[in-house]
Amino acid sequence: MRLFVALNLPKKERDRIYRATKVLRGSGLSVRWIDPENYHITLRFLGNVAEDRVTQVEEALTRVATATGKIDLSVGGFGAFPTIRNPNVIWVGVEPTPSLRCLKQDLEWALKDCGFDREGRAFHPHLTLGKVDVSSRAGEFRGLDEAAAGLTYKGEMKIRKMDLMRSQVVKGGPTYSLRHRSAFAG
Repeated sequence: MRLFVALNLPKKERDRIYRATKVLRGSGLSVRWIDPENYHITLRFLGNVAEDRVTQVEEALTRVATATGKIDLSVGGFGAFPTIRNPNVIWVGVEPTPSLRCLKQDLEWALKDCGFDREGRAFHPHLTLGKVDVSSRAGEFRGLDEAAAGLTYKGEMKIRKMDLMRSQVVKGGPTYSLRHRSAFAG
């Protein structure tokens, strides 16, 4: 089954982000917008994991979580990967605080003990708002940088848990379901 480790945001914040990005969704861009129920911060995508390895992953997440205090998140600022003029993903940013970076590092070490290779790329915490349609035309996103700069959203929140999520690909995009939840200490 396809799994990933995530920080799920409180419903109130997901709703605020959704309202703040209304102008982008109404712009007619070739983007598959993510349902606000699926807004999350991916800490680690695990890919296809055999059922007999899932318990080991759940235990690793619990070990990391019980050694981690609540995470303060500062969310705000909009952008795109790889660039705002030629995007694949449109996102809202998450400040890479020391506590968030430590959580990510601890998670990487715990997952290495479960047989997963450590991620080599830099950690850029973000919340995906939409994914660009592969058939989009050159120049279609001209002005996206100005539209994103005009958006106003700033959120501060405490995250109290880390989730192991299952991703199932269905028509219309992926659906996510909670597989395991690990509460942070404190």
